[in-house]
Amino acid sequence: MVFIRDTELVLRATVELVNTLPHTDTTGEDTLVSPEQLEDFATRHGYTGSRTHDDRELAAVRGIRNRIYELWTVDRDGGVPLVNAMLRDGRALPQLVRHDGFDWHIHASDPSDALAQRILVEAAMAFVDVIRADEYARVRVCDADDCRGVYVDFSKNGSKRYCDSGNCGNRMNVNAYRRRKADQPA
Repeated sequence: MVFIRDTELVLRATVELVNTLPHTDTTGEDTLVSPEQLEDFATRHGYTGSRTHDDRELAAVRGIRNRIYELWTVDRDGGVPLVNAMLRDGRALPQLVRHDGFDWHIHASDPSDALAQRILVEAAMAFVDVIRADEYARVRVCDADDCRGVYVDFSKNGSKRYCDSGNCGNRMNVNAYRRRKADQPA
């Protein structure tokens, strides 16, 4: 295991959130456009605390996506000021908590804080672990020709090249196979 369980869970949620941006999707569409989609996302990823379930909350969460995406555009040292700013802006106050079947783990925002603020702080806290573990090389953008999706490589040997959002690995492997076949003499 590269990261502790709660860090990996937050990183996976963060990847999914960032990959709702139009420029990360092969279709070029924003895929977080309704409060219901946000509710599904928050529920699947176990975000606790206050919720308003309205368009303002959706707009706030949509508004932090590009800020989080920036973490994929820099190296480890470049990530530090971004993470520090997220923690500062989110008024992070790390505390150990236990809830919903999860053993002790860190929350760094108050349950009454806005969902977007809690997501931003949790993403920043997860990236603190990435930076401290010197594993920033695992923070990647998909290698597929037609995809800008982001991912974090959780593989044991760190060799993953494609995101999970668009079946990119299969598509690129099929393309490579077809090129090899076309290059072979008949």
